[in-house]
Amino acid sequence: MSKQFSIDILNAMTQEEFTAALGAIYEHSPWVAQRAAAKRPFGNLQQLHDGMADAVRAAHEEQRLQLIRAHPELAGKAAVRGELTEESTREQKGAGLDQCSAEEFAQLQTLNHRYNEKFGFPFVIAVKGLNRDSILRHFSERLENERHAEANECIEQIIRIGGFRLAEVVQ
Repeated sequence: MSKQFSIDILNAMTQEEFTAALGAIYEHSPWVAQRAAAKRPFGNLQQLHDGMADAVRAAHEEQRLQLIRAHPELAGKAAVRGELTEESTREQKGAGLDQCSAEEFAQLQTLNHRYNEKFGFPFVIAVKGLNRDSILRHFSERLENERHAEANECIEQIIRIGGFRLAEVVQ
C-alpha cells in the first residue's frame, strides 16, 4: 500500500476503484472497503475510518470471525515462511517481532497455540507503539477473557490497525 490518495480522489472513484485502492486496509477482506464505498462522500480521514469501522461492526458475526481469522499469528508460521502481507510484515517488524530471542519465539508459539485452542481464532493486537514485552503481557492477559469479549476485542484491535493503515494511504 505505497500509493497515497486524497479524500477527494477516493470520493470520486467508482466503487471498484475505491475497493481496489483500500481493499488491503483490512487483512484479506476487501468487503470492508466495498461497503464503506457506499457511504461516500467522506469529509476527512476520520470519517473514512469511521465508515470502514461501521462496516466491520455491522457485519454479521460469522463475517467478523472470518475477518479475525484472516489475520496472521504474531511471529507465527506465516511470518517464518515469509507469507505475511506487506502491511503485516512491516507492523510485526516495527514491534520487533522479527528479532525475538529463541525464548520469546517459543513463548509466542505457546501463546498462539493456547489462544487458538481456547478461542478458535488468532490473537490480534495493533502492535504499533508496542514492544515484545508489552505484546507478550497483553497476550497473557487476554487469554483470561471469555470468547465473546475476546472476539469483540479482536475486532476493535483490527479497527485500530485499519486506522493506522488508512493514515499511511490517505493524504
